[in-house]
Amino acid sequence: MSRLSDRLARLRGRGETALVCYVVAGDPSLERTVEIVLALDAAGVDAVELGIPFSDPLADGPAIQAAGHRALARGASVPRVLETLQEIRRRSQIPVVLMTYFNPVLRYGVERFARDAARAGADGVIQTDLTPEEAGPWIAAARAHALDTVFLLAPTSTPGRIGVVCRIATGFVYCVSRTGVTGARDDVPADLRNFVQRVRQATDLPLCVGFGISRPEQVARIGEFADGVVVGSALVSLIAGQGDSPGLAAAAGAYAASLKAATLP
Repeated sequence: MSRLSDRLARLRGRGETALVCYVVAGDPSLERTVEIVLALDAAGVDAVELGIPFSDPLADGPAIQAAGHRALARGASVPRVLETLQEIRRRSQIPVVLMTYFNPVLRYGVERFARDAARAGADGVIQTDLTPEEAGPWIAAARAHALDTVFLLAPTSTPGRIGVVCRIATGFVYCVSRTGVTGARDDVPADLRNFVQRVRQATDLPLCVGFGISRPEQVARIGEFADGVVVGSALVSLIAGQGDSPGLAAAAGAYAASLKAATLP
């Protein structure tokens, strides 16, 4: 069992919702990214999605796109992000899932990426635009290097697509709360519970809901029917607002702690 699967299983066993936080590696710098992840760990965050910036991030909203472009301009390449993960891993055992698109993985080399990600200390990988039909080579490489492969499902996913994804996913299934791009919202979609229940019928894997979550009240509501919540754009925006200030990591940790408090049974 991977570090990620073990953490999620223990949380489920005690009725606690997992808090997963997404950060863009390299914004405002790779050195500060290490500080941010360590602060999130200290705040009680259960897993981190470490975003590898990509020049054409179709699923990302304005906040994450802007952060990615800043990170790329500062040299946040795949090798340097993996080096950053190694530094995080020397100081923390928090589960880390690398999140990117298929193009950077393909350019790096599928087998090489899986090998180097595992060596750096990754527990899993999300490739936002990787479809089950194209995933065979990646899944083989991920299995060979004991990496979880997390897939996304949307409210518009058909029963057939839900079944296919649930058969090949490991770690958890990422349930997108709404169609469209990422970005903080104020509401919880009325049909979200039904969507998660449809996915639940197809798998025993933990189900984590993301896209649009920014406030403790949303975390608490979604935790009533999902195993975990993913907070991305709101945290990325907070980090951007802090710039390179000395209090950046502390501010990220304080925000995460307020969200984590809403996950407790």
